[in-house]
Amino acid sequence: MSTPKILIIEDDPDGNRSVTEAVSDAGFEAVSVFNGNDGLERFGAHSFDVVLSDLMLPDIDGIEVLKQIHRKSPSTPVLIMTAYGTVASSVDALKNGAYDYIQKPLDLDDLQSKVARAVETSRLRSEVKDLKESLQSRYSISYMIAGAPAMCEVISQVESVANSNASVLVLGESGTGKELIAHALHADSPRRKGPFVAVNCGAFSENLLESELFGHEKGAFTGATAQRAGAFERASGGTLFLDEIGVAPMSVQIKLLRVLEDRQVLRV
Repeated sequence: MSTPKILIIEDDPDGNRSVTEAVSDAGFEAVSVFNGNDGLERFGAHSFDVVLSDLMLPDIDGIEVLKQIHRKSPSTPVLIMTAYGTVASSVDALKNGAYDYIQKPLDLDDLQSKVARAVETSRLRSEVKDLKESLQSRYSISYMIAGAPAMCEVISQVESVANSNASVLVLGESGTGKELIAHALHADSPRRKGPFVAVNCGAFSENLLESELFGHEKGAFTGATAQRAGAFERASGGTLFLDEIGVAPMSVQIKLLRVLEDRQVLRV
């Protein structure tokens, strides 16, 4: 296992040296720079497990560093250090996705402990990502073995449409693997990193199915106490599988057809 790599962005020379030594003493590889732009350039060129950034930097502030890092790598933990700690600044950092907030003057034992926790979080996030990708890839059509001409034709069709944005109708009796085909379409498409959302249309009444598919606004009907995103919104950037769509009420199917044609969803 490689040594975790920590990027340190601190403009004060003494502080930079102190943090770098503390991180190295904790058993991590420390790479330090003295301003935000250099930090972002280094982050873009190399892989880091955790970032430690001062809040007040000579060019851009730590919050902007945090935002730009998370645009490139949302899962990378970023810890913000500052000598100007206030409730407002700590809340601002955390609201913008900071993993933790470290007050100066630094308690080096506390810093090492927080960095170690952030490294572990980074490792777990990476493992979860790899596991999801591994599980998702197993749905690929390449894992399917078929001998019957009809099934070979299905596999060929999946391969031909997976890279498109076409709506796909999968027909077959119950238990023949329609959802498996839907998973294969998702796994082999450019949307594979997005969500896969499945809805059993036969499990809802007409009103509840509309809400489940299209979402609803607060107060839209009795019991709608809060706004709710529907399955189409939840599946944005991924794949929506509508099981048993043929049993859905005709009024819902008409609305569904409009969504498929216009590519727009209006909540109930």
